[in-house]
Amino acid sequence: MDLVRYRPSGFPLRDLSHEINRLFDSPLFDFGQDVSSVETSQWVPAVDIREEQDRFLVEADVPGVSPEDIEVTMENGVLSIRGERKHEAVSEEGGVRRVERSQGMFYRRFSLPDSADPDAIKARGSNGVLIIEIGKRQIALPRRIPVEG
Repeated sequence: MDLVRYRPSGFPLRDLSHEINRLFDSPLFDFGQDVSSVETSQWVPAVDIREEQDRFLVEADVPGVSPEDIEVTMENGVLSIRGERKHEAVSEEGGVRRVERSQGMFYRRFSLPDSADPDAIKARGSNGVLIIEIGKRQIALPRRIPVEG
């Protein structure tokens, strides 16, 4: 006997809305948006990127992923985050009927502006969130150059 999620019959529009949202979240309807996952990824962690005055801050949700299983690299202005959420051993005695948590490899890439300093990157994990701080380069302010006549 299979377990089936109970759905009360009084909410068909909510179910339709959910299915339409899932359809438009697919890569088929990307329309030039940021595609920072790779086809071979088995799951894609949610990521927030903020620009502050002196740094960029990247926060990725990676619950259940050990910091030792995450690799952060930056090359040619592209920040790459790669890692793996390990599969848990499932015993037959446990009677598992449903597995919804994503497992396996993930890979995200982000293009950063020229002001990002590849030598000023720090990464740490805290409470299932990967936090990457990328310092900004000190860029010379524009100055007016007099024209001699």
